[in-house]
Amino acid sequence: MTQSKTPLFTPVLIASSLILMICFAIRASFGVFQIPIAEEFGWLRSEFSLAIAIQNLAWGIGQPIFGAFAEKFGDRKAIILGAAVYALGLILSSFATTTGEHQFYEVLVGFGIAGTGFGVILAIVGRAASDENRSMALGVATAFGSAGQIVGPPIAELLLGYMNWSWVFIIFAAAILASLMLLPFLRSPVSQSKAELDETLSEILAKAFKDPSFTLIFLGFFSCGFQLAFITAHFPAFVTEMCGPIAQDGLLASMGVKTTSALGAMSIAVIGAANIAGTILAGKLGHSYSKKYLLAGIYTLRTIIGALFIMFPMTPFTVLLFASSMGFLWLASVPLTSGLVGYIYGLRYMGTLYGIVFFSHQLGSFLGVWLGGRLYDIYGSYTTVWWVGVGVGAFSAIVHLPIWEKPLKEREAIAPAV
Repeated sequence: MTQSKTPLFTPVLIASSLILMICFAIRASFGVFQIPIAEEFGWLRSEFSLAIAIQNLAWGIGQPIFGAFAEKFGDRKAIILGAAVYALGLILSSFATTTGEHQFYEVLVGFGIAGTGFGVILAIVGRAASDENRSMALGVATAFGSAGQIVGPPIAELLLGYMNWSWVFIIFAAAILASLMLLPFLRSPVSQSKAELDETLSEILAKAFKDPSFTLIFLGFFSCGFQLAFITAHFPAFVTEMCGPIAQDGLLASMGVKTTSALGAMSIAVIGAANIAGTILAGKLGHSYSKKYLLAGIYTLRTIIGALFIMFPMTPFTVLLFASSMGFLWLASVPLTSGLVGYIYGLRYMGTLYGIVFFSHQLGSFLGVWLGGRLYDIYGSYTTVWWVGVGVGAFSAIVHLPIWEKPLKEREAIAPAV
């Protein structure tokens, strides 16, 4: 077994991963609330979808802001602020009775996710890890986010069986505040080179914005957000309405899954379970192979899987087959994309730069969630927006290919600026 100068599983990685798991357990459960909230207030599907879409857009806008805040004032302060805003948004949402209130409060939830999610946490993990462990550490942390996806929707579904959705939101608010107990284990080691430490944020931003590769990374991450957010928000309802009947004497019935509603919630958990293996494998491969080609491969496979799923009749078997195969690719793009940003542009301002790239992801998330609800209300079906997701996946596979995967410092040494 290869020896590393530093262990992979450090207190920083473990604590960071647990915070991500709690953050995404809550975030991944929002699709489960779509039908209960819409039915209670008589809302159109698009109205609740717009609330989740606004949440995703606010997350994207807040990500570079929280990344810059963490780099200037400290990671822990950024996480404390993010958790407080997250909890406040959930509590206020629990009292919302109109679509306008719910949509407004989801801005707070989105900003809260930005402070406790990938942008801030992965930057901590990237700086704390050694060079040989960095890609794998990013994969492990991302996998813990998927672990949250395993437990979040089923817990939400379980709690909804005993209490109103508003009380579940309050319980989730308490959970995100409880994650702050892990902060003492987070430290911000200085692992950057002297050149990176001397470089200002404005200088690295100017270089990144002039670099076509940064633009391609930005554009390529759009489809990831579109596909993931659409599926997270709409797949449980999609399965509930479109899936064939569940055999009461089959395997699913023996597992306690007796309705298509329960199957929809379970499918999100299956996606999360499969993604634990997928993200860890992506992190491992990212250390040895080209990240841009791995990303192109991931988006190509997503495109094929999505197209095949919608072309055949939906049954419990195809739902679980889709969930497991798509789940293996679900967040595999995150350690590779964040690692690619850190590799090309350095670790000093990785949080801010990845936050900017992540805005594209969340712009895609906004459109995926909102367009899913809007087109459903127009056509009574998710088929059209599903094919849009297939198309943008193919686009992302293509745009990753021309990326110049070489550190900016090495490029400058090869072709010094004139």
